[in-house]
Amino acid sequence: MTKNEINKIISLLTVATLTVSLGACNSNMQSTDNTDNDSTSSNETYTDSSESTDNSIMILSSMSESKDGEHVITADNESADYSNTEITKTGDSKQGDEADFYGDNSAIFATNGATLDLKEMIITTDGKHANAVFSYGEGTTINIEDSVINTSGNCSGGLMTTGGGTTNATDLTIHTTGNSSAAIRSDRGGGTVNVTGGDFTTDGTGSPDIYSTADITVSDAALTSTSSQGVVVEGQNSVTLNNVDLIADNNTKNSDKSPYYQAVMIYQSMSGDADEGTASFTMNNGSLTNLNGDIFFVNNTVADINLTNVAIANMDDEGIFLRAEAAGWGTEGTNGGNVNLRASNQTIDGDITVDEISSLNLYLADSSSFTGCINSENKGSVYVELDSSSTWTLTGDSYINSLTCDVNSIDLNGYNLFINGEKYVEGSSSTGEEVTFITSSHSSESDSKRPDGNKPEGNAAPGGDKPAGEPPAEPDGEPPAKPDGEPPAKPDGEASADLPAPENTPMEDGMEPPSKPSLP
Repeated sequence: MTKNEINKIISLLTVATLTVSLGACNSNMQSTDNTDNDSTSSNETYTDSSESTDNSIMILSSMSESKDGEHVITADNESADYSNTEITKTGDSKQGDEADFYGDNSAIFATNGATLDLKEMIITTDGKHANAVFSYGEGTTINIEDSVINTSGNCSGGLMTTGGGTTNATDLTIHTTGNSSAAIRSDRGGGTVNVTGGDFTTDGTGSPDIYSTADITVSDAALTSTSSQGVVVEGQNSVTLNNVDLIADNNTKNSDKSPYYQAVMIYQSMSGDADEGTASFTMNNGSLTNLNGDIFFVNNTVADINLTNVAIANMDDEGIFLRAEAAGWGTEGTNGGNVNLRASNQTIDGDITVDEISSLNLYLADSSSFTGCINSENKGSVYVELDSSSTWTLTGDSYINSLTCDVNSIDLNGYNLFINGEKYVEGSSSTGEEVTFITSSHSSESDSKRPDGNKPEGNAAPGGDKPAGEPPAEPDGEPPAKPDGEPPAKPDGEASADLPAPENTPMEDGMEPPSKPSLP
């Protein structure tokens, strides 16, 4: 009999004994190659102190690991399940890419086609690059429910999915406090993430609630970010929010690539972590509350934004609704934002800015209303289409290239609307054509390279195997790990693995947040 089998039998006997003394509860079947873990059992009931959850978890055993690169639980090409267990991971990782791309130093790790089921867990990490739950590789699936996750180190997300893995989560409470530590996070190779219910809070710089280089769907949950964007989508990936309440307070810069703050950022960092192509953000019902800056920012990519019956509130009087324009990512002159914004049964309040190398198609349908001005500085290319039930009320002079509307669609409200240089006459109908743009903002070979001029080393390999060779070098001049986002220069936060935690400590040289500009 192997040592692993003996450990499993001992664990089952321990749980059985506790079940008799404590009453009915779930068993904890442990299957792991990490035989050096300290594992103890206890008769402890854990109740999360957060006001947003009523979770009460009975802890029957505990496991911990402190070695660099090691896991508390590993599921490798097997099926395993754990429940009612407290997991603690301490210690930093010295290999940032190994941790962020391939799962080293995470508390719980599944790979190589494994299926790992987790229920009523308490998972805590306090090291740098110490993600809590990590699903890596095509065919790998982690299912986790009714659990609490807390991470405090930089570059330490709550749920992490890369290399084509799958993560399914139900009724979780996740709180991260480190920099570059999204609650729901993905990196190179992406994957699929489905989240239902729960409460997710981030406090660190560059730590949105969601950083997506994957296809991520969240339903019936509460998301709160106290320092960063609420959601970041990079490259040809997506975020869908169904009946979600999102509160974003992006008030600290993770890089100097853009002077603006926003609730939702959609961009392409050119770091090699996300394929180029159309990014997607969809929100159905629920609410989006922005405390600082703009609602949406699109840069260096094509983006589809779909909004249906979302209660949107911008608490910043100087913030605008949508900003599509160039910033520090991509190649100057071709790094604008190209946006298809589709609104159904939606109220939109706030101005829209599209710079000279950016484009917008705005579609208003199903009794949608837009109150604001578009392109007050007469830049960019814009098409606006309103069905017969939708309206646009101007709050300033606006300049667009083409318009489709009914006779009662436009309320000039005392301002002027110019269509391709011609003044629109209120009460008239119009038929126009949408703006066309390529599916990527980048066309030259050099644009597909990392900022240091080197091609990225490709996506994570399927099946749990790492790509041959050493992990790609970090781009020169970019914060190590990710800019405004995840490692290399992203808004999420993998940006500076070495950034100090946010508690009253200064950022690294060159990473001081720029002062907030005067917004239009």
